[in-house]
Amino acid sequence: MRIVLVGPPGAGKGTQAQFIATRLSVPKISTGDIFRANVSSGTPLGLEAKKYMDAGDLVPDKVTIAMVRDRLAQPDTESGFLLDGFPRTVTQAAELDEMLEPTGGLDVVIELDVDDTEVIHRISGRRVCRNDSGHVFHVDYNPSSREGVCDVCGGELYQRDDDSEATVRHRLEVYAEQTAPLVDYYKERGLLVEVAATGPVESVTERALAALGV
Repeated sequence: MRIVLVGPPGAGKGTQAQFIATRLSVPKISTGDIFRANVSSGTPLGLEAKKYMDAGDLVPDKVTIAMVRDRLAQPDTESGFLLDGFPRTVTQAAELDEMLEPTGGLDVVIELDVDDTEVIHRISGRRVCRNDSGHVFHVDYNPSSREGVCDVCGGELYQRDDDSEATVRHRLEVYAEQTAPLVDYYKERGLLVEVAATGPVESVTERALAALGV
């Protein structure tokens, strides 16, 4: 199956993408992972993307599309894939349609539905360990035993700049302006299925698989 997963930041796309892709035995293709790999390697595309990622803005289409095109050309996508984080705009969606046209289009687009208040609480409450382990906690959902201290390695827990409430609100504004129109784009094509992204992670996964008929 060829699947696209859409939804606001904090909807759990990364987690659900991994679970769904594993169940369907297709590769999970995360633009976030692609971006980070390019940023850490210091590629020209990565350096350009980092400026926008740090500000909570969308990476320009030309950069994103170039990275995704290369990934979809790899052999492991021949039996299908799940895209997480692309497309984010109608322009990108049209580019994806063009990429896939020679071998067939998408099968389905899953929209993870969650309201803004929940998104802000999920993201702004995250705390990450400064040590290489990168363990993640949440002030309410998964608090550490000692405030500000990682339970695993004793490292300092901190809030990433892009997890601050102000940045999250900005990301939601960007999503509403540029990404939400994807819902109508795919709905008009009969590809969209909506899945409530609240409650236990396992429940969300089962709803998504049920929507896929799996």
